[in-house]
Amino acid sequence: MQEDDNISEFKADKQNIVKNKELNIFEALIPVVILMSLLAYNIFFVEDQEWLGGYTNQLILLIGGFVAMIGGFLNKVSLSLMIKEVWENLKSVFVPIMILFLVGALAGTWLVSGVIPAMVYYGLQVLSPEIFLPASVVIAAVISIATGSSWTTSATVGIALVGIGTALGINPGMIAGAVISGAYFGDKMSPLSDTTNLAPAMAGTDLFTHIRYMTITTIPTIVITLIVFAIISMNINTTGSADISSLLSSIDNTFNISPWLFLVPGVVIALILLKTKPLIALGTGVILAGFFAFIFQPEVLSNLSESKFGAVINSALTDTSIETDNEKLNDLFSSGGLKGMLWTIYLILCAMVFGGIMDAIGALSRITQVLLSVATTIFGLFASTVISCLGLNAIASDQYLAIVIPGKMFKKAYDDKGLAPENLSRTLEDAGTVTSVLIPWNTCGAYQSGVLGVGVGEYFAYAIFNWLSPFTTLLFAAFRIKIKMLKSK
Repeated sequence: MQEDDNISEFKADKQNIVKNKELNIFEALIPVVILMSLLAYNIFFVEDQEWLGGYTNQLILLIGGFVAMIGGFLNKVSLSLMIKEVWENLKSVFVPIMILFLVGALAGTWLVSGVIPAMVYYGLQVLSPEIFLPASVVIAAVISIATGSSWTTSATVGIALVGIGTALGINPGMIAGAVISGAYFGDKMSPLSDTTNLAPAMAGTDLFTHIRYMTITTIPTIVITLIVFAIISMNINTTGSADISSLLSSIDNTFNISPWLFLVPGVVIALILLKTKPLIALGTGVILAGFFAFIFQPEVLSNLSESKFGAVINSALTDTSIETDNEKLNDLFSSGGLKGMLWTIYLILCAMVFGGIMDAIGALSRITQVLLSVATTIFGLFASTVISCLGLNAIASDQYLAIVIPGKMFKKAYDDKGLAPENLSRTLEDAGTVTSVLIPWNTCGAYQSGVLGVGVGEYFAYAIFNWLSPFTTLLFAAFRIKIKMLKSK
């Protein structure tokens, strides 16, 4: 493909970064300002969020992409390059979208098979409100370290914990925040995590040096997170604890509850630990749950449809609701199946269109370069890296770009300041990986809210580990705490 002489392009781990000498910072920021303004207006001033079928955020992202496209044409960027970058972005989220579809199917089949009700049933007897939130952080962290995936953690134990906590009368936003905090701590510290491998690769250090150096900021942050959740749990007002016996009775009357049902999530987690591809592991969970539904829940299937096989298929594909004699459980035991993930998938696709055009016209590179130019001190360099990661999570809507672009752009600057590369790799994780889940239209934010059934706005304040991490890294940089220098400098 022919490109203008003023545009150069290079690849890093299948992520493109395009530079455009014709584009200035003001032009690069116009689409961002318009996007943020429209999103803010929609969130704070539009009362009827369903006026466009609930897809207003998706439309706004496309409008932002159209504005960026006009800016590209005015700065000699070819349509073919913009289409190419959008296509590359869309290809990069193919697997995550397939995972989302499977998670929707998994939630539906795990419901009708009795897996989720069994998790809630036994969880209610083990996890009391007084320890629930910190326990959720720890459980999510352990699973995430073992699997290397915050996404898988949310799709398995995360769903169960939200169900158990909701039955106990705990705010779903608190539960989701605890799950996400633990899941992203584990994701950061696991050598199996893709972002934990990508960050040191971009910065120029090795994996285990990177993990050891991350503990300096990550351990204090997760400790503070656990303390805060422990305090919240001790002072929480719930209505669920007094009603546990009636909840257990309702579940027992509706489903055939058995410990054997835990074989389904057990097999899924075992496959992930054996490094089986997520699509295969989750697909196995869907199929296995379907078989278990026939074995353990024939009455439930009969109540849902004349055909038991049809009931299982419907649970995987579309809305399923199982009625009990407890209103609280009726809300809990419902699933949108694969269909329920469409809103999230449309949001991701529109975000990829916007991010791809912004990358193609050179806006992402230009914004990062400006941040780099004002970083004259060591703290300024750390702060610019953090701002760059946060901005790219919001603009490019992809955590990988939020690691790759600052990693490439800031690598030489860290070296020039005599800073060891693990300073950069740690900052990329502290500000790039963990904050992606705080942006509603980012792939991670859209995924987590879709899987857990809790909006980003609801869990934002309680995702303590995620928003505290960039502050921790800046605090350590400001006071020069454990800032490793190159020996040769």
